[in-house]
Amino acid sequence: MKKDPRDIIIRPLISEKTTELMEDNKYTFVVSGKANKIEIKEALEAIFGVQVKAVNTANYKGKMKRLGRFPEGKQPAWKKAIITLAEGSKPIELFESR
Repeated sequence: MKKDPRDIIIRPLISEKTTELMEDNKYTFVVSGKANKIEIKEALEAIFGVQVKAVNTANYKGKMKRLGRFPEGKQPAWKKAIITLAEGSKPIELFESR
């Protein structure tokens, strides 16, 4: 059964570091923790219509944090994907609306 591309790509990750990476044709997304690199590549090509050259991923563990009046709580674990677009591929418009 094929997964829906919008279930794989959760949201873009925007920070100072990721905006600097955009100059090198690299874009960063928060993705599903169960998605592999091939699924991430196919989902991005389907959603944005771009040519993906490479996909790098990183898993982050959830941290223990104090949440309000509760002594402890846990933030969820998440997965980050850094996408490198192929030469000549159009930029992703989601990030270009500044």
